Amino acid sequence: MPKKNVFVGPAGPRKWTVKESGSKDPVSNHRTQAAAIGKAEQLARKNEGELTIRGRGGKIRSKDSYGPDPNPPKDREH
Repeated sequence: MPKKNVFVGPAGPRKWTVKESGSKDPVSNHRTQAAAIGKAEQLARKNEGELTIRGRGGKIRSKDSYGPDPNPPKDREH
């Protein structure tokens, strides 16, 4: 299975979307960012890809990799 990256971002004033790389349409829409992150983490684990979370302003808030990583990061975010 090819690795697909997963993205969480705002999709309106009270809506958050989860998308996979290479797909134009969202996988799912959520009322809260926490719900969107939960779904995105499941997909990222399944795909062994990278999860990117954007805040309301569009800036990257967090990034995390799932699956085997030959050069794991040294940060302690999680």
